[in-house]
Amino acid sequence: MDVKNGVSTIADEVIGDAKKEEKTVISKAENNAKETLEKAKAQADQIHQEILNQANVKAASEKRKIASVTEVDIRNNLLQAKENLVDIAFEKALVNLKDFVESEEYHDYFLKLIEYAAKKIGQKNLILQVNAKDHEWITQNTLKHLSAKLQLDLQLSEKIEPYIGGCKIHTVDDKIIFDATLNSKLQELKPLLRVEVAKNLFEAL
Repeated sequence: MDVKNGVSTIADEVIGDAKKEEKTVISKAENNAKETLEKAKAQADQIHQEILNQANVKAASEKRKIASVTEVDIRNNLLQAKENLVDIAFEKALVNLKDFVESEEYHDYFLKLIEYAAKKIGQKNLILQVNAKDHEWITQNTLKHLSAKLQLDLQLSEKIEPYIGGCKIHTVDDKIIFDATLNSKLQELKPLLRVEVAKNLFEAL
């Protein structure tokens, strides 16, 4: 998997499986994610070249240590560079997601996400937890419509959560919880992004 393909995969997964039914809803978010990680790749290439240049300078003056000391230094520097790039990419992805939840497309996505999560649980009495803004937006009529459509009883929790967007749905007894928040989607992808960045940094060594 090259970095650009990894970027597309990450953008798709962050928005969630439910989004696949409505590709136009996330076109803006996908473009932002691609741009973010393309910049991350360019920065990775630059850091990699700088580290190799530093290694060459050390090799000229410390030939006896190159096999043990310099190689360890390079690896450590690359590991730190990888973590820095992951952090940068996630900070930018967070900004992109916050922009997305402010867009008109988000409400369509949000309702589809509720349907998707409710179907995954497969129970008749469910509680919906959302952030403050979505709590104000969603109405009892909307809940009634969703409940009728899904043939279940969906109630809105009074508990407000600081999600970027998305929702959590759980059974009345809290025994089954489905986390469909954008926060969780982003965190699930962090290991994948770390692998892709590491691959990009180390493939030339």
